[in-house]
Amino acid sequence: MSVHLNKKTKWRVILIVLMMVLFISCIVATTLGTARVKIGDSLGIVLHQVPIIGKFVELDDVSKNHQAIVKNIRLPRIILSVLVGVSLSVSGTTFQGLFKNPMADPFVIGISSGAALGATLAIVFKLNTTIPFFNTISFFAFLGAAGATFLVYNLAKIKSKIPVTTLLLSGIAVGQFLTAIMSFLMVIFSHDLHKIIFWTLGSFATKGWAEVRLLLLPAAIGWSLLYYFAKDLNIMLLGEESAQHLGIKVERTKGIILLINSFVVAIVVAVSGIIGFVGLIIPHIARLYVGPDHRILIPVAGLTGGIFMLFVDTIARTIISPMEVPVGIITALFGGPFFIYLLRKKKSTL
Repeated sequence: MSVHLNKKTKWRVILIVLMMVLFISCIVATTLGTARVKIGDSLGIVLHQVPIIGKFVELDDVSKNHQAIVKNIRLPRIILSVLVGVSLSVSGTTFQGLFKNPMADPFVIGISSGAALGATLAIVFKLNTTIPFFNTISFFAFLGAAGATFLVYNLAKIKSKIPVTTLLLSGIAVGQFLTAIMSFLMVIFSHDLHKIIFWTLGSFATKGWAEVRLLLLPAAIGWSLLYYFAKDLNIMLLGEESAQHLGIKVERTKGIILLINSFVVAIVVAVSGIIGFVGLIIPHIARLYVGPDHRILIPVAGLTGGIFMLFVDTIARTIISPMEVPVGIITALFGGPFFIYLLRKKKSTL
């Protein structure tokens, strides 16, 4: 019993530390940019936005320009980057657990490309309509992600199993095919070229509170639903036959998790474009300090992903300020070598 309590205590400590690191990172990030803001001023501006607490925070000594920069430009972008990082990391963690494959993530297996193609079709055919809790680009992104998921899953499936090799090859093939269609659309609809390029590179530039509101609730629902299946994912790690004997309806569970992941990835792509490799890297980092138990791995990977994406976006907007580097380029610089490392590690075990 004591070991169990100690494990739970350790999990709580890790989660608290990560939340503190995330909060501090957010405050520091608000100070960085073309206009430098003092960390005390940034903290005051952020706390001023918090209900109840904000009534006790005075901003009389803080520049109005700095208040506007932090409140209207940096803070929503920081929150959005964290939400995207959490979403992609949680999605990648559940993909890897579902397929028992350390190289599975929404980008590698083509789901991000499907979502991007769906969003691109909505753009070129002028179907961009937004009403409360609904956006047509997000809807088409979801259809594209769901279609890519269905295609990759069925191409990779051999009888009742999904081998690692066929999953990766199917994902890469489908992803490249969908990207080729997107490239064709870029040629045909050249007047929308700059909008489509956004989906292929990934960026938080020009994003604000509207995108935060669009992503927050659907993403949170998606995380909660995926976490609901944490115990099922743990059992499925023992093998599909063992999971069935223990009462898990494996195929139905797979379908539900894939559908939820398609939804989460689609809503992310709809606001940020394709950002690859986050769902590949972060789950591995999280496993190093909490192990494979999805009950703790999912929230820890989510928080770690939020911190990582905030770090990457801060680099993207400051490294050659006032110009910006697309976030997807930086994550690819991190993720490409890491993916090669995983391939070499997998090869050495064969």
